[in-house]
Amino acid sequence: MRHLRNAAATVVPPLIAAAVLLMVWQTVSATGIVDPSVLPAPSHVAGQGIGQWDVLIRHTAPTLAATVLGFILSITVAFVVASALDFSGTLRGAILPLLIVGQTLPLIALAPLVVLWFGFGLLPKVLLVAFVTFFPMVVGLMRGFASADSDAQYLLRSMGAGRVRVFRTIRLPASMPSFFSALRISITYAVVGAVFAEYAGAVSGLGVYMQSAKNVFRTDLVLAAVAVSSVLTLLLYLLVVLIERAALPWHRIDVGERT
Repeated sequence: MRHLRNAAATVVPPLIAAAVLLMVWQTVSATGIVDPSVLPAPSHVAGQGIGQWDVLIRHTAPTLAATVLGFILSITVAFVVASALDFSGTLRGAILPLLIVGQTLPLIALAPLVVLWFGFGLLPKVLLVAFVTFFPMVVGLMRGFASADSDAQYLLRSMGAGRVRVFRTIRLPASMPSFFSALRISITYAVVGAVFAEYAGAVSGLGVYMQSAKNVFRTDLVLAAVAVSSVLTLLLYLLVVLIERAALPWHRIDVGERT
């Protein structure tokens, strides 16, 4: 019962806020305060989206593929890089500033370059998604490594354990809560990165669909595609949360006890 109350307290307020926002939007559009061609009513957007459902699903598939593959690539590279930086202070001092500088590169300038270098296929989208989501995961892992219990590490070293054994036994498990927090942040960027990459150059995807709808002044279809991308982001976020709860059940219990 307590879990149901907690779940309701988490889910109900944003649902109410979303319902109020949609009602205000519907009222503004219906009363003509804003031109419906500029801001169509949500009921109209939903109707047009349902009418274009097969086309939207066809364009969602490549966006989802680029998002998932880019996210997997980002996780893999982030783990390797963060582990290497954790093992070497010299390497950390040399590479970390470069990673920070890399995050200052504007995606709007980088996306066309990646498309020019790698073409209009899946690869540039995967690379851009990985680029967008890579840095938060590296930072999350490094913070997690640093949060490991120092006493437990000293104890293990006093028993003759090497750095790899200490890393595998103490530092890596300690990094998981921080890592999953970074995953939750990164997955919200992943779909946006994929859509933006499709804007820069692609033959299919939600970004291509939005651009085509924008070119014929179909604001309703643009908003329908935005709604699909938002739902896709929420589903991927929920998947990350479910994986976190399955992988770190003790962390969920600790959080519940503290609250």
